[in-house]
Amino acid sequence: MSHDFSRPVTGHVPVLRLGDILLVTLQGDLYDSAAQQLQQDIGETIVGTGVTGVVIDISGVEIVDSFLGRVLAEIAANARLLAARTVIAGMRPAVAITLVELGLTLPGLRTALTTEAAMELLAGLDPHTRSGGPRREHR
Repeated sequence: MSHDFSRPVTGHVPVLRLGDILLVTLQGDLYDSAAQQLQQDIGETIVGTGVTGVVIDISGVEIVDSFLGRVLAEIAANARLLAARTVIAGMRPAVAITLVELGLTLPGLRTALTTEAAMELLAGLDPHTRSGGPRREHR
């Protein structure tokens, strides 16, 4: 069974490929079955395409509880084992406060204020870039 990785891979949460990066946009609540399917879809897409980064946009998420925090950490851990890095984008201040209050450190996850900044961060971390370090800004 082959997938067309340019289209969403799951009906619940779309996983889109943009070059060497997967873009996942979470909207509202993520339930157990959707979370499990999302983790599987991301893993299969990383292996099937060789992408090097995953951006998870949570700007549409009002509340992050311990379940969602654990799911995000597991996605990052799985991606890291498959040689891809994960960046969380669009975290609201209230969500950041909640994560701190819950004591969720989200190991293996980097954060960026916007999806664009997350993609730039991953491009700078990409081992295929010339120096392997962050790209310089064009002035």
